[in-house]
Amino acid sequence: MITNSQYQAIITEYDRIRTANRHVLEDRKKEIFARIPEYKEISDSISSLCIARGKQMLLGDGSALDEMKKELHALSEKKAKLLTENGYPADYLEPVYTCKDCQDTGYLPDKSKCRCMKQKMIAHLYEQSGLMTLLQTENFDHLSMEYYDGEDRLKFEKAVQSARNFIEGFGSHYRNLFFCGTVGTGKSFLSCCIAKELLEQGYSVMYFSAGALFDKIAEFTFRNKDKEALAQFKHDLLGCDLLIIDDLGTEIVNSFITSELFSCLNERHLHRKSTIVSSNLSIEELREYYSDRVFSRMISNFDFLKFTGQDIRKYKKFNHQ
Repeated sequence: MITNSQYQAIITEYDRIRTANRHVLEDRKKEIFARIPEYKEISDSISSLCIARGKQMLLGDGSALDEMKKELHALSEKKAKLLTENGYPADYLEPVYTCKDCQDTGYLPDKSKCRCMKQKMIAHLYEQSGLMTLLQTENFDHLSMEYYDGEDRLKFEKAVQSARNFIEGFGSHYRNLFFCGTVGTGKSFLSCCIAKELLEQGYSVMYFSAGALFDKIAEFTFRNKDKEALAQFKHDLLGCDLLIIDDLGTEIVNSFITSELFSCLNERHLHRKSTIVSSNLSIEELREYYSDRVFSRMISNFDFLKFTGQDIRKYKKFNHQ
């Protein structure tokens, strides 16, 4: 789901957390030893006790282990009492963990990923997608039918149901969606709704406006000499679980863009990686804008859903001032 570099970044973050928490514990010990000298004396005596009892066990004293356990328990209780009497929690000098479930390793005892690890992975996926801010409002919780009437509403309801089916079958059923229709009718919004649900499930999602996507590809191809960066970008672009290309047709179309679009759609199709495309262009306009092979790839591998109605963005602007 996430790249190797992202995984390594998460592991490095756990290393940092453990190091920071060790420093917290060390500072606490210095504080307690300075404020409660008796506590340090008990801690020192525990070390001496363990050494002495250990020697007895090596010499064959069968009762040494049980005696040591009793003494250690009594000393531990005395230490806890000293802490509470001086206004500290009894566990003040226990190991410090940001996540007690995995003890800041990211993994549970059964080797499964801890909830904190899963959350960090999702956060990286959000960052990669470029949708962190947008999805705070563009999600199913903010979906409303109030802007649609009649046939427009029926079409939008069909699109919403198709989006939910897409999410439900994601990972087991390969599908691509093409949202077409006039400006401001909910195409981008519904794409974001899908993206948020899948990101929360731990799938990798990348989102680009068509113009930004092809500008980035052109920059890497013609102006950026970093071949490794280009390879990583192409790897993410072609390998992410879901790619969303928004506003297709707003970019300046030329042979380079047409070739890159076909390559992207074809590679993702060959590897059964889902893509969502939205466009204000009609089917007829798509055929005119792009080559026959690009148009054929879209027609044959995408489920088309048409959006109609008023421009919701314009409606909100003039009715919520």
